[in-house]
Amino acid sequence: MTLIYILALFLFLFYVGRLAARICRRSLVDWLLTSFLLGAGSVILTGFILSALYQTNTTPVWAVSVFITATVLGRILRWLVPDHERFSVSLLIRDRRHSMRRWFQALTTFPKFLFTILFGTLAVIAVTNLLLVFFTVPNEWDSMTGHLNRLMQYMQRGTMRHFGGTNWNIDTYPKSVCTLQIYSFLMTGRFENGFKFIHHLSYWVAIVSVFGIIQRIGVSRGAVSLSASFFCALCYALLPDFLMQAITTETDIVLTAYLSVLLYMLFSYQASGSPQTRDSRYLYLAGMAFGMAFGHKITFALLLPSVFVIMIYTVFLSPSLAITTRRTLRLAGAILVGVCLWTLPTGYLKNIEVFGHPIGPPTALKHQSVERAGSARNLFEQGSRNVIRYAYDHANLDGIRNVRAGATLNHAMRQPLVILEDKLHMRLDEETDFSIQPFAFDRKFMFYNANPYWGAIGIGLIFPLLILVLTGFVRSTPHLFIGLALLLHFAALSYSAPYDPFKGRYFIETGLFGILFLGLLFLHARLSVEVPKRVVWKGYVGLIVVLGCVSALMCVFLNTRALPFAWTAPDGRPFPSAFSSDRVEQMTLGRPDIFRPYKRFDELVPANATVALGTINDDYEYPLYGPSLSRRLIPINPFEQGLRPIPKEADYLFFASSVIRPQAGDIRLGTDTTLRAIAPVPGEDYYLRKLK
Repeated sequence: MTLIYILALFLFLFYVGRLAARICRRSLVDWLLTSFLLGAGSVILTGFILSALYQTNTTPVWAVSVFITATVLGRILRWLVPDHERFSVSLLIRDRRHSMRRWFQALTTFPKFLFTILFGTLAVIAVTNLLLVFFTVPNEWDSMTGHLNRLMQYMQRGTMRHFGGTNWNIDTYPKSVCTLQIYSFLMTGRFENGFKFIHHLSYWVAIVSVFGIIQRIGVSRGAVSLSASFFCALCYALLPDFLMQAITTETDIVLTAYLSVLLYMLFSYQASGSPQTRDSRYLYLAGMAFGMAFGHKITFALLLPSVFVIMIYTVFLSPSLAITTRRTLRLAGAILVGVCLWTLPTGYLKNIEVFGHPIGPPTALKHQSVERAGSARNLFEQGSRNVIRYAYDHANLDGIRNVRAGATLNHAMRQPLVILEDKLHMRLDEETDFSIQPFAFDRKFMFYNANPYWGAIGIGLIFPLLILVLTGFVRSTPHLFIGLALLLHFAALSYSAPYDPFKGRYFIETGLFGILFLGLLFLHARLSVEVPKRVVWKGYVGLIVVLGCVSALMCVFLNTRALPFAWTAPDGRPFPSAFSSDRVEQMTLGRPDIFRPYKRFDELVPANATVALGTINDDYEYPLYGPSLSRRLIPINPFEQGLRPIPKEADYLFFASSVIRPQAGDIRLGTDTTLRAIAPVPGEDYYLRKLK
């Protein structure tokens, strides 16, 4: 049956591509992104319906029903764009391949050098990452406690309805991404790494979107450039914080994909014709992307000011009030429909019903939102510190500093910034009341290894180009709006939540705005690297690009969370290759002190056992499902609801001594106290009780 389901998956992808070709313009980027929207949107809606019918874990129903949903969505979109231009996708791909070959052959020496090393680096990384996606287990902290744990609970229960999990993320996070992960998992024969597919796909979707956005900006400037588009797309593919999530089950990279498609549709609308004849299909697709982004994660709310600024440039600015009104009504209608279909059913309303807030319980809000700052005055003061803290965090050679020599170079490079902070008495590392982890000028290895920021490309190109545009030295109207959008999101991340050294992953959306400035290196006469005799400028850009490529390679090959090859970190801790390490060991890399008790649990408990869990909010639960994900786990200590009775159907009880008092006959699994010092949150004292 697995083969049949895999064939059904590929047939669905082919079918979605056919539908998209009947909706979009004759553009390869349009077709790819419309296919993504239509495919993801169909799966999400199907998941909501199947959850209501308690069919979340029924593979044959999934295999058939997604076609029905896609057909309905496709027909509606075709009805909205009746003036469709028919085209052959295969011929379009062939034409674009020839165009790319002609473009590369026509490049002068320096651009050809840039693109050769960029394409070469991406090729190595793409192959490596694909192997890591297929052959290594997920092991991110939030996935072990919440994201993947809830997927298993939803499938065990046959529905995504609220049930009260141990970790507050299980019930409070929006459920749209769960539908995509469950669909991939079931349609690949319950292949565990199918959970990663939507995240890895999102990586490539965002890259394609960046390419397309620069094309559309070039049209508005009257200077379409394949060089500018490829350069931005390739550099974004190598941006450390974005690159690192391509092999994980973290949620931010999927939000980045939705945001990138939304921005592409808005810029495509702005470039689609005269003010009177612009193509409204882009507004309808933008509304769809907006609804899916908001339904994916509440942090999209922090992007709303930035998105609105882009809407001002691409939609609201027009020769007359009548045209603006007409456009606004169409976009608002599309967004309203998108929110109703892809945002409201995903869990926010249930959170309000259960917790009184769309995000979650008061404890979570106080831990990682503005409530933690207290007064508005303190929020402004500490949020302003966060702006500077994150700016300092961006000024790092991410990837390169994974080795001792790179860390030494990085430390020396940052000394002037440390001295400046000391002279200005900003107290970045002394004030801690609006911090999850205190700020440090030299962050711990565990913080920056798997959660870097923008690296050399950010320091050397993005920020300097941003400053040149905002100060008026380089004039580009679209980039002025993009720069404002970037600053608004940077501020939103700084003021909306306490400082967190793990927050590099949140800045991948900010980086999406920032990477668009690199197009100026080919689109603007003052900055163009294609102009002869600019030896110093070309040398500088070439140096930053080389450093960016080295940084990207070192991020991938020295990522302790998923090492292609065994390696010993600068702090002396050895890490095994992710391809050959023990499953439980790999999953507990972030909390090494719990490896031994979890490994012992795996050895003692049968693969098909039913286990009651008396664990706490921070405990890893996903590894307990076993290598075949076949154990049934029943949480009996739901977040802030008190301990429940042990269910009669349970064969075993796995618990922490802080939750349940051990009794005679219980097997103490314990925790490795020798490793507690290097664990961000030490594990509990674990026990196992045989009930039957």
